[in-house]
Amino acid sequence: MTLSEFTLKQSHRLSVAPMLDWTNRDFRYFLRLISKHCLLYTEMVTTGAIIHGQRERFLGHDVSEHPLALQLGGSDPQALAKCAKLAEDAGYSEVNLNVGCPSDRVQSGSFGACLMAEPKLVAEGVAAMQAEVNIPITVKTRLGIDKLDSYEFLVDFITQVADAGCDIFILHARKAWLQGLSPKENRDIPPLDYNRVYQIKKDFPHLHIDINGGIQSLEQAQQHLNHIDGVMMGRAIYNDPYLLAEADNSLFDGQQQVLSRHDVIRAMLPYIEQRMTEGRPVKSITRHLLGMFQGMKGAKAWRRHLSENAHLKGAGLEVVEHALALVPDASAFIE
Repeated sequence: MTLSEFTLKQSHRLSVAPMLDWTNRDFRYFLRLISKHCLLYTEMVTTGAIIHGQRERFLGHDVSEHPLALQLGGSDPQALAKCAKLAEDAGYSEVNLNVGCPSDRVQSGSFGACLMAEPKLVAEGVAAMQAEVNIPITVKTRLGIDKLDSYEFLVDFITQVADAGCDIFILHARKAWLQGLSPKENRDIPPLDYNRVYQIKKDFPHLHIDINGGIQSLEQAQQHLNHIDGVMMGRAIYNDPYLLAEADNSLFDGQQQVLSRHDVIRAMLPYIEQRMTEGRPVKSITRHLLGMFQGMKGAKAWRRHLSENAHLKGAGLEVVEHALALVPDASAFIE
């Protein structure tokens, strides 16, 4: 299913944000067992890594992860276009351009949030990608950077990039300080301004606008969807993945049977076993499972057993099975 088909069949979008070191293929496979419809994003991958690095490592994924978007970091239009074509050929549903990351490393590569100051270059990159592929090219951005944070500045940025062919924007509802704040501080210190995102939707009704930043629950997501077209959640999902369990029913059409927490973990076991045969250590996968029983009886024992045993020499599936036995199984399914 392409993203365009996916979007047309659903009244709204719910997506899991691209998060460095977190939204790798193991975590994405895990999330897809919980929700069939939410849009998943890769970690940000630079154009240089794809063009000059191990292409399979950066573009490889399991078909079950779809719908799946690749987030690109880069600023050279030709390189972006080449990577977008490779992503389409690899089966990705969307290519997203990162115009929001404020880290020094990203700035030194002339991409990420610093690109907000160069809307013409962003527009050229979008146009170059659009010319190469038939899948959506989207942009994830902040509301502004440093002292370039007026509403007029944001409108001008959106206008130029939309004129180049981008009609889906994901707006992190904060500005970014490129100097003086770390990436972590930039996720918390600049105040959220949801109303500014709502206003962009009012002023650009023909564009699809997703909102990101500080959203902690499906209830909050539903409130935002009264004003905009989609919601992107990040850390809240990583810390408590089972928040997605009711997403298919509450935010999308149809009634889906929802696997219990225990059944999701049991369904992960064959995948973990397969990945281990490929040389993936079990600890690299179980780190993504720690929040599965958040707020449930036995959650602390689950986390402790995985944390204390998954890294040991020779650790295998039995670590997950023993940890699971420490958590009471209330039911096989949620009705």
